[in-house]
Amino acid sequence: MSDPKVLSTEPLDNAHSKFVALTKIHYQDQDGKKRVWECAERKVVQGHTGKDAVAIFAILKSKTDAFPLSTVIIEQYRPPLDKYVIEFPAGLVNAATHASGPDEEAQVAALRELEEETGYKATQQDVVECTPVLACDPGMTTARMRLVVVKVELEDGMEYPPASPDPGEHIVVKVVELAQLKRVLEDYNKKGFIVDARLSHFASGYDIAERIRNGHL
Repeated sequence: MSDPKVLSTEPLDNAHSKFVALTKIHYQDQDGKKRVWECAERKVVQGHTGKDAVAIFAILKSKTDAFPLSTVIIEQYRPPLDKYVIEFPAGLVNAATHASGPDEEAQVAALRELEEETGYKATQQDVVECTPVLACDPGMTTARMRLVVVKVELEDGMEYPPASPDPGEHIVVKVVELAQLKRVLEDYNKKGFIVDARLSHFASGYDIAERIRNGHL
């Protein structure tokens, strides 16, 4: 298997774009002045629910305390950056009709993507939290997502189930102790990987919270 790489780039007209469109926004600011903004928006999936993607924070825990609280992250090549990016498992919410409404619910999408990308299975009873709709990069794109927190309880020791990603998805799954997550991401940066901002912010927040709890900050 060869290393992925960008072969070429070229301008893309909206008429020939399948997934993303560039949009010019005319708006009026707080001073009443008319201004223009440019952004990218996803052409598909973005239904009336205000959510089009999910990221999954999976809490891996042992019923016998055989291992420390851990989580699962993925390595995935991202062509826009021409780099491997370290991320939470994530994916799009299906626009197809679902029993719970016109769009697939975020929790259902999260459980599906978690199993596909990492092999870990959970049910809706294992969903700990589902955030409100969050902006991904509001100065650049209309893309929105929810973070779904899922508890994956294992009978004893750590398990590494086989994943089944979609064709064309080449994903490397890594299990990391929560207490070591920030350090692991720093090591990734030193090796030339890029860490997704959402994952990095979570790891920093968790580390700061632990230092505050232990009286070290």
